[in-house]
Amino acid sequence: MMTTLVKIHRKGQMTLPASLRIRAGLSEGGMVEVTLRRGKIVLTPTLGIDRSKIPTANDEYTPEQRRIIDARIAEGLEDFKKGRFYGPFRTADETIASMKSNLRRLAGGKKGKSLAK
Repeated sequence: MMTTLVKIHRKGQMTLPASLRIRAGLSEGGMVEVTLRRGKIVLTPTLGIDRSKIPTANDEYTPEQRRIIDARIAEGLEDFKKGRFYGPFRTADETIASMKSNLRRLAGGKKGKSLAK
């Protein structure tokens, strides 16, 4: 539990320290619910929207589409488990160089248009 003192300014305004805002997931424009419990003021972050009104993936896809998506996700996870992935890359140039290298390898060294510029 983190305890911090903050000063109350004119009109009851106060500044929550950045470390608390970050830990609570609050950003500018965010909303908090304020309650008084046993003499303590409790601030609870809220979304300000009703999550039940947000459509889920189940509402957007047919069961057949969902099966295809799930199968492709499983395939990607299996590739990852077996080390079939590239990166991480520190720069875009490293990513591009890797892609060109892999394209050359996949092309089997066939002569034709140059992949590197």
